[in-house]
Amino acid sequence: MNAVLEALQAHADEFIAVRRDIHRHPELGFEEFRTSELVADRLTQWGYAVERGLGGTGVVGQLKRGTGGKRLGLRADMDALPIVEATGLAHASCHHGVMHACGHDGHTAMLLAAAHHLATQGQFNGTLNLIFQPAEEGQGGAKKMMEDGLFTKYPCDAIFAMHNMPGHPQGQLLLRDGAAMASSDNVTITLEGTGGHGAMPHCAADPVVAGAAIVMGLQCIVARNIDPLHMAVITVGAFSAGTANNVIPQTATLKLSVRSLDCGVRDTLERRIVELAQAQAQSYGVRAHVDYQRNYPVLINTPAETDFARQVAVELMGANRVEPQTRALTGSEDFAFMLEQVPGSYLLIGNGDGTGDGANVGHGACMVHNPGYDFNDHNLPIGGAYWALLAQRFLSDSPEQCRRLAGRDD
Repeated sequence: MNAVLEALQAHADEFIAVRRDIHRHPELGFEEFRTSELVADRLTQWGYAVERGLGGTGVVGQLKRGTGGKRLGLRADMDALPIVEATGLAHASCHHGVMHACGHDGHTAMLLAAAHHLATQGQFNGTLNLIFQPAEEGQGGAKKMMEDGLFTKYPCDAIFAMHNMPGHPQGQLLLRDGAAMASSDNVTITLEGTGGHGAMPHCAADPVVAGAAIVMGLQCIVARNIDPLHMAVITVGAFSAGTANNVIPQTATLKLSVRSLDCGVRDTLERRIVELAQAQAQSYGVRAHVDYQRNYPVLINTPAETDFARQVAVELMGANRVEPQTRALTGSEDFAFMLEQVPGSYLLIGNGDGTGDGANVGHGACMVHNPGYDFNDHNLPIGGAYWALLAQRFLSDSPEQCRRLAGRDD
């Protein structure tokens, strides 16, 4: 067993208790007051210089060693989701309607475990910036921290983050360079027609019929305007209109989720959705107003940093427990904002595939954003050890490490 992993295993129970405490007291985005205080207090005890309140409820802990000029950022998210927990676990949420259904409690605990190890036993030369981010779940906490001066106050030469992934063997590390997670845009199409009696449709301009045509037409954008070798998703998640069966309503509203793995495809989707909605609406005698909100960008992992992260993964776990170029995901992540400013990589750790030992094996295999989900505690020492090892390898003056980040083999 790797020496760093062995050291983290010795403290596993301590950080399992921390993770379950955070799980029991979940907080929504920008409301992570208890969680951020817990994080800040621990980091302060371990000798980190701590800033509270960055991006609202974000926390940054900085630890400097030696005279090295390299600066590393490691990021974990802290927020929970508005879901009623149904795990039945002893550490289940005590706040009805709020739960850690995406594993951010585990991400926070893994980075805290690494923080403790690096403060007490870590050997490195440079500056370590630990970033505990609020409001990842759709509210753009990463962007808010950046607007508050994250990388001005805490410059980073590279930045890394990790997310658990159910459906993969527990502890497996999965990496990918290039586009790794999709952009996410929110679109609201409001159709304005002329209301009337359901028995006399010729006296009205029906926004429902126009909306139905738009729903079907939107699918042809992916089928006929996007290269088949590229990924694109247009999902109509809501279609609202009217309240009575014999009344043609005045308005109808469609709400869309739009995703892609390519910046050019993202632009094409926006242009064609607006064009199609307005043209289809006009053909039915109604007007379309399109509110197109770009949310999270495509998450793009830089090659040199991802290759470095792969090598650390193999060193820690062995090649048989590392997937070096996993499939891209159509989900989205606001860590993408950070990667637009700083080179780095976002990797995955398998949360369980329903096999193996452990009390929470079944919960670990349950997909995220599900009332039955729980983070797999067996991953705490692995994730913590990975961050600790990566920090020590990155904040090193060795020629080998420099070659890795330069992307050179010689």
